[in-house]
Amino acid sequence: MCISTYIHVDASLLTIQPASAEPIYRQIVEQLRRLIAGGQLPPGELLPSVREVAGFHAVSPMTVSRAYSLAESEGLLERQRGKGMTVAAQSKPALGQAQRLALLEPQLLALARQSRELELPAEPVLRRLDKLLKE
Repeated sequence: MCISTYIHVDASLLTIQPASAEPIYRQIVEQLRRLIAGGQLPPGELLPSVREVAGFHAVSPMTVSRAYSLAESEGLLERQRGKGMTVAAQSKPALGQAQRLALLEPQLLALARQSRELELPAEPVLRRLDKLLKE
């Protein structure tokens, strides 16, 4: 992708859950990792600024900056002088379906365990999951 052509991503693309046990900066990095792996954020895509994300989600700019820096150190993002953060040009192409499903495996295992602990039959859990996936 040519450096002069950037598509700007809206801050609402990220979902932050302040009540989660997972730190907000990690939530951001994990979402970026999944969005890149799924091809929703292709190489060269311009990310919203730290201030935009912080303001939209009412979180500290330092938290967003920490997430972006961590993603940059992992090679997911890169700084473009005068532009901001973009998806790294060397980022891996979108993963196949099996690889993307593997990224969900820990959450699926946790869901299955919690459903068993609550003694919920599979059918209502799967119906609810199906409904959530369609939203």
